[in-house]
Amino acid sequence: MPFRARFSILLAFALALAACSGAPKSGLVVSPSGSPPPVVRTIPGWLTTADGSHRLVPFEASEITLGSGQGADVVVDTSQHFQPFAGYGASVTDATAWLLMHELDAASRSQLLQELFGLGGALGLDVARISIGASDFSRSHYTFADTPGLPDADIAPARADLIPALLEIRSINPGLSVIASPWSAPAWMKTSGSLIKGRLDPAHYADFAHYLVSYVSEMQAAGIPIDMLTIQNEPHFEPEDYPGMRVEPAERAAFVGEHLGPLMDRENPQTRLLDWDHNWNEPDSPLSVLADTRASPFVDGVAWHCYAGDVSAQTLVHERFPDKEAWFTECSAGDWSGSWTEAFQWSARNLVIGAPRNWARGVLMWNLALDQNNGPHLGGCGTCRGLVTIDTQTGAISREPEYYAFAHGSRFLPADPVRVDSTTAASSIDAVAFLGRRDGALTMLVFNGKPGDEGLTFIIDGRAYRALMPSGALATFVIAAAGG
Repeated sequence: MPFRARFSILLAFALALAACSGAPKSGLVVSPSGSPPPVVRTIPGWLTTADGSHRLVPFEASEITLGSGQGADVVVDTSQHFQPFAGYGASVTDATAWLLMHELDAASRSQLLQELFGLGGALGLDVARISIGASDFSRSHYTFADTPGLPDADIAPARADLIPALLEIRSINPGLSVIASPWSAPAWMKTSGSLIKGRLDPAHYADFAHYLVSYVSEMQAAGIPIDMLTIQNEPHFEPEDYPGMRVEPAERAAFVGEHLGPLMDRENPQTRLLDWDHNWNEPDSPLSVLADTRASPFVDGVAWHCYAGDVSAQTLVHERFPDKEAWFTECSAGDWSGSWTEAFQWSARNLVIGAPRNWARGVLMWNLALDQNNGPHLGGCGTCRGLVTIDTQTGAISREPEYYAFAHGSRFLPADPVRVDSTTAASSIDAVAFLGRRDGALTMLVFNGKPGDEGLTFIIDGRAYRALMPSGALATFVIAAAGG
């Protein structure tokens, strides 16, 4: 989200709160008796502790002088620029849209969406992912072209809840980026004749390409521009009880190179095309598509999920194809995620910091919001949770551990951010930094995985700072103008 006025508002709030609450500070300077205290430059920060007892509390780092040859835990060099960064986000599934439109009144919905997507909002998301037809988090299984022989997308089902929800979000954040993914082709285009399981029938490659392109055009006409289109959600997985479709690399390459790519270039040149949309553990699959001379010219990048493998796979593919984008499009937390501490720290290290450090241009969780029963859903995951939980009995909103991990990034991004160089002195420390290309503001995220509470030191463009960070804590630091 654009930084603009957010920094001054948050800075004023942080300094006021720190002054009256005794928030943790560092770099204490004691002046000699009778002499005026030296002026110590500080930078504002926000801290969440490992157990969640302190969540996004303001604190600060103080400028210090390092001794000769003394190193730092994190070194940031804003002169070295890497990928542009669109921001953090989550999926507005059918379940999320239904809850927003049916379980919240207009005032409560507006308040929540301002919090989740608004300028100065507590979360401040900038990217949303949506399904083309049903996912497991839909109340029925459908596509937008269920009548055999008619491949034109009819987005009438999306007009009930999804499009109104997205239009309200876009009224709050006009710069919202939208990624759309199909879970299945219409049944009549598949070898199984069903939305459940099966493969894309080569005889219907042209029909499926037409379906996707017409969908993008219809959503554009409805006021929802589609910035990115993925070829297929999780193409190496055929779910047992909700829409899915297996599409192997050679099939995706043929489909894109001979049908979808050329058609998108003619009809939807503004929409970028992403391959894979699946886990870190199979980088050879997108590499095969990117190496295909027919498909590669039409593929703008690779989308990734978290459910197997390691985030470093994103860098492996980037190194082979540095001109292709990386987007992290899905990870869900749920009953399997462990304690508050485990869930918060995993998301902080692997997604909020790890994904952009490994070239992601955007980082998204799965469901934005689910109810107290982890739904509504039809098949699929019965134990997934959203970033927020809406209790349909009481109307209460619960914010999950991943909400706070993501807020450390999304809430504080500078305007038009680009990732800049940051190096760490130990594998137990994770860091990522973003520079605002319009205003020079810097945002740095640091996770302290060292055992024991201790002061961490940072060097930012030659200036050294120290902050007391408890073990297992995540912090965000903001400098209004880097190096200023």
